[in-house]
Amino acid sequence: MAELKKIMYAEDDEDIRTIVKICIDNFSNWEIEFAENGKILLDKVSDYNPDLILMDVMMPEMDGITTLKCLREKPQTSLIPVIIMSAKVQEAEIEEYKQQDILGVISKPFDPTQLVSQIEELWKIYQNKK
Repeated sequence: MAELKKIMYAEDDEDIRTIVKICIDNFSNWEIEFAENGKILLDKVSDYNPDLILMDVMMPEMDGITTLKCLREKPQTSLIPVIIMSAKVQEAEIEEYKQQDILGVISKPFDPTQLVSQIEELWKIYQNKK
């Protein structure tokens, strides 16, 4: 059996969290923990110690870009790969995300039947760079 890997996902929309949980729980070897916004993710990330972070951009209290900058500033979280999941996927926005050293972008709305394979593909790219 493959080793269980851990994802932390910051997303304020409860319906999207539910869909992602179903996808991850049923179609992957990943375990998932949620945070309702970036501030909560930053509070939980050290205890959960995820292998990968998924993050929405538009969230209350602390948006994804601010959260990403905070993650990159801390030695214990600076190297955790991050995938942005956002409806904000214009070329200029993607360039801004890439400047923050992200693994990739999954656009919303996403196809639930493709989500796990998209995450796995980006994870393989990350593993091959190591």
